[in-house]
Amino acid sequence: MQKPDSLIFDMDGTLWDAVDTYAESWNLVFKEFDIDKTITRDELAGMVGWEGKKVIGVLMPEFDEARQQEIFTAVMENRRMLLPERGGILYDGVKEGLKQLAEKYPLFILSNCAKGIIRLFIDWAGIDEHITDEMAHGINFMPKHHNIKLMAENHQLKAPVYIGDTAGDGEQSRQAGVPFVFVSYGFGVTDDYDLKFDDFKSLTDYFMSL
Repeated sequence: MQKPDSLIFDMDGTLWDAVDTYAESWNLVFKEFDIDKTITRDELAGMVGWEGKKVIGVLMPEFDEARQQEIFTAVMENRRMLLPERGGILYDGVKEGLKQLAEKYPLFILSNCAKGIIRLFIDWAGIDEHITDEMAHGINFMPKHHNIKLMAENHQLKAPVYIGDTAGDGEQSRQAGVPFVFVSYGFGVTDDYDLKFDDFKSLTDYFMSL
């Protein structure tokens, strides 16, 4: 793997864990809509990184597409209200690491989340000054590999790497033609990676040493 000129990060499972807040956003809407369902943390953790359409199909197969979208829209509205207050758990070393890495690399966040969620995370974590740009699936509803390539084109990145926590992140990195850096502390498991780190400090130390 050649020396990177930029680092593109996944968000959920890579920089933070907000699954409890995400689950609450679902369960509040189920209660509001009088739907006899409860989503547990474990159920939702297994879907982290999925595109919204896939999540909807698994969680609400009994509803037609219009009803699914109505419910999902309400969930996202709830989530946007809950995140600034509840936030999530920032992984150890992330805030300090991003500050260091930003001195050497342009940093980006690219996630399969809804529009506006990455910005809420950036503001909550207080990392705005370290992030060059961000892109969510909800901006254009395109797969992650497409958006990785789009971000590289938009910022003239010659040797980016994608840093994520799931096998799906690895697959999308391959399709985008960029190296995949796996962080094992997140939600997924994979053996298909170019580099692997068990904590964010190790990742930071490695890229700062290049």
